[in-house]
Amino acid sequence: MTARRYLQLDVFADRPGAGNPLAVVLDADGLDDDTMQAIARWTRLPETTFVFPATKPEASYGIRIFSPRREVPFAGHPSVGTAHAVLEAGLATPRDGLLVQEGIAGLLPLRVTGTGPTRTIAVRTPRAKVMEIASPDDARLRDVLGTLPLGALPPALMDGGRRWWLAELRDETTLRAATPPWEAIGTLAQSTESMGMCVFARSDDPVYFLAVRAWVGAPAQFEDAASGAANATLAAWLASQNSLPGHDGRYRISQGREVGHDAIIELFVDEHGEVWSGGRVCNVVSGQIDW
Repeated sequence: MTARRYLQLDVFADRPGAGNPLAVVLDADGLDDDTMQAIARWTRLPETTFVFPATKPEASYGIRIFSPRREVPFAGHPSVGTAHAVLEAGLATPRDGLLVQEGIAGLLPLRVTGTGPTRTIAVRTPRAKVMEIASPDDARLRDVLGTLPLGALPPALMDGGRRWWLAELRDETTLRAATPPWEAIGTLAQSTESMGMCVFARSDDPVYFLAVRAWVGAPAQFEDAASGAANATLAAWLASQNSLPGHDGRYRISQGREVGHDAIIELFVDEHGEVWSGGRVCNVVSGQIDW
């Protein structure tokens, strides 16, 4: 039995309990796929990451990401949280303000801004593309959106490593009061090979520009407390429609209140059209895992 450094973090949060939880095993060298999957299943957190030495000179570290059910090529909050863990453990140092993550999705840079509890980390997400723009009365979406009043943009299916349906609702009050129709969301996810439905609404709040809810339909059915990947695909969709909120491609979103969280995610679409998704990270548990 080998003891390995182990952390549990809260990502996209300025305090414990507000964001999306993540487990990180820092010394993963020697673990095989079955063992990593078993650990991820045991933690019962949305994702567990495993940190390895980099195999390419331009990378800061290697990463594998597992949900309780399967390995995940890319996810936003695990990438941001793992970068925080690597910095806290002294395993890597930013070069020109950047770390580089080596994983299944390739080499992805992460921008590190500030220090201490106010430090923010943002990952440049894989390029997302528009797969389909749907009619508001599309039969596949009817049971999911029901009678919810829609906003200005039509529903769309985006692929940014994970596929998400996106739908703008008329206002934040409508969005926050909506009850997810889980059976219909599951059917939509399975029939379109997507994660499910991400709904959003514009907000007049002084802190954030959009309120977002991400309803996962498969393989499990749950509401994501804070999804960096879903929000990155949303940013790409808004940019493609010249409909970004905020200023200079930068804006913040609120997610998770409906499931007892209160996450803030910071999005940035740069001059090259690349989407950066990030925020703060809090330490919650620090110790070791014996497996």
